[in-house]
Amino acid sequence: MNRAERLIRRASEATSLSDFGEESFREGLARLVASADAEARLNERGREAFDARIIALLSQRLAVEHCYALHPEIEEQQIVAPLIGLGLPRTGSTALACLLAEDPNVRSIRTWEAISPCPPPEAASIDADPRIAQAQAAMESRARLFPRMTAMLPSTATSPTECQMFMGYDFKSQVFEAFAHIPTYSAWLWHHADLVPTYRYVKRVLKLLQWRCPPTRWRLKNPSHSLFIGALSRVFPDARYCMTHRDVASVIPSVADVYLELSKAYCDDVDRRALGRLAADFCELGMRRMIAFRDAGNDHRFFDIHFAPFQRDPLSILPALYDFLGEELTPLTRARMEAWRRSTPRNDSYERTDMAEFGLDAAGLRQRFRFYSDRFDVQ
Repeated sequence: MNRAERLIRRASEATSLSDFGEESFREGLARLVASADAEARLNERGREAFDARIIALLSQRLAVEHCYALHPEIEEQQIVAPLIGLGLPRTGSTALACLLAEDPNVRSIRTWEAISPCPPPEAASIDADPRIAQAQAAMESRARLFPRMTAMLPSTATSPTECQMFMGYDFKSQVFEAFAHIPTYSAWLWHHADLVPTYRYVKRVLKLLQWRCPPTRWRLKNPSHSLFIGALSRVFPDARYCMTHRDVASVIPSVADVYLELSKAYCDDVDRRALGRLAADFCELGMRRMIAFRDAGNDHRFFDIHFAPFQRDPLSILPALYDFLGEELTPLTRARMEAWRRSTPRNDSYERTDMAEFGLDAAGLRQRFRFYSDRFDVQ
């Protein structure tokens, strides 16, 4: 029995469940485990964390399938015209997601739901669900292990988060690249993997989450979607998109720095230049695919937001987004957004790693990404 199969067995034993649903997850899991074992150079803590992450994802997939077995009517749920945030990471997308989540008429993936979506949340108990406190405790533990993360990626147990974890149930997700050096897996994921089953599984989890806990008008976000925009559009053909933009000389070193913070607890010899190449390469590939997708007749599905004006005054931009969606920005929603902004000061005071340590320089990045900055007028 190989390593991947042993991890599958451990998840089944931990949950007393055995039905994983469709078999699409197995190839990604096998490739991920093989790449990590051969290339990641994980220390003891890293190896333990890697196995624990895999078993947790497999266990959650088992729990999702168990819920569907008990309640097949969940499949009848519909995910209609979600707004999906994408683009380059580190471009203000988290603040945008938090502001949009203040609208009581929309639904987002809450951090605690991303960690543990089963049993499905219920509207009557949504604010008192014990998983909120459990998630908050886990986040506090993470903050002790990764001291800069609270400032880098501020969040709470109830704030909106990405669907990376749900993509991880199919083992085709950039969530693994964030903490382990797995170039063989990355090459397969970016260029050869079929993400259609992955997004179908994301939709499967979204149906479960909204089943007893409306509303059903989704606001999703994940910069990684840019890499897989074709598959995403096949599964969500009526989606609209919000694309955030920022100078790549700020974006890419910041992405590499996040990866460094997550990696160094699990590897005693992190290759910082490899992190710089990883960040630059996937950002370039994602933006080239986005531009090709938009130029192929999909530009009307996009609303663009630039970082600097949004940071200065987001409430001057969001009404136009609501007009684009054909929805009303109500006085209540506006008041809630303004309250969130007042109560959430920017926290960007963490010590940044010099981009030169990642083998990056501002002029070189701006030249490499001229195709992107010219296309979207990124200053």
